[in-house]
Amino acid sequence: MSEKEEEKTSLWRQITLTNTKRVAATAIFIAINIILAPVFIPVGPTKCFPAQHLINVTIGALLGPMWAVISAIVVSVIRNLLGIGTIFAFPGSIPGAFLDGLFFWLLFGKKLRYVWGLIISEWIGTGLIGALLSAYVIGPAFFGPQVLALGGLYFITAFSTSCVPGAIIGVLVLLALYKIGLTHRTFM
Repeated sequence: MSEKEEEKTSLWRQITLTNTKRVAATAIFIAINIILAPVFIPVGPTKCFPAQHLINVTIGALLGPMWAVISAIVVSVIRNLLGIGTIFAFPGSIPGAFLDGLFFWLLFGKKLRYVWGLIISEWIGTGLIGALLSAYVIGPAFFGPQVLALGGLYFITAFSTSCVPGAIIGVLVLLALYKIGLTHRTFM
């Protein structure tokens, strides 16, 4: 093997190992999320899962937006297949997961002192964007125009009741993980 081929092989092994770590970590976070799924807050047609927001914050900061979104989609599908979740799981988890990863990795510069900003990014993603998607797109499409009578404020209140406490717990878990040495650098 030439030196150039060895370098390519070494780089490929490193990429594969990194992606394997990320896939394994994502699978663990998905499993934790499903185990915690029986803990939810029923609010009208929605079921609010604080554990979803805990996982969104944690995986978004540790692995980035792509892996957080993958985790949110898989968990939403599994919860719906098990009959635990509702269709509102998708707009209630995906925007928050994406913004958590995006804010932490791009805007916060992966600095621990900005970790409390993840509560705000989770609230913007879930409490505002996800709630408005639920009120004006998902709800009417699946439940008819009577859901429009609930309005955006209803969904903002419902989604915020689980996303804010879940995000606070997620930040505390993230700080504990950082303290024991599990950081975003672990998966790089």
